[in-house]
Amino acid sequence: MLRIPAALLEATLAHLRSELPGEGVGLWIGRRGRVTRVEPLSNHHPSPQTNYAADPAEVLKLLKELDDTDTELLAIYHSHPKSAATPSESDRAQAFWRVPYVIVAMQTQSVRAWRLPEVEEVALYVD
Repeated sequence: MLRIPAALLEATLAHLRSELPGEGVGLWIGRRGRVTRVEPLSNHHPSPQTNYAADPAEVLKLLKELDDTDTELLAIYHSHPKSAATPSESDRAQAFWRVPYVIVAMQTQSVRAWRLPEVEEVALYVD
C-alpha cells in the first residue's frame, strides 16, 4: 500500500506534464508507505516518447542520501503519454527494483501502482 498527499501527487503530475511529449520518471521517497518527497529524474532513454531510463548515477546519489535519513525509496514513477496506466512489456522487462512502479496515463490522469514484473496492483491512496 502507498499513501501520497494530494500536493505531492500534483507535484508528480506537474513534473510529468513538463516532460511531454516524452515519458517522465522519478522517485517517491518516504516512510512506512507514506510519500513525503517527490524526486524528479532526467529521462536519458534514446526514445523518450515511448520509454524511460533514469540516469543510474542520479539514482545512486539519491539513494546514498537516504542512508543519512529515516526515509526510503517507496516507488518509482513514470508516465505513459499516450497509453493506459498499465505496465508495458518494456516496463516489466526493466523492473529491477523491488518497490512499486507507479504509472500515470497522461491522457486520462489515471494513476496506478504495480509490483513488477509480477504485474500485481498495489493499493494507492491520495489524501
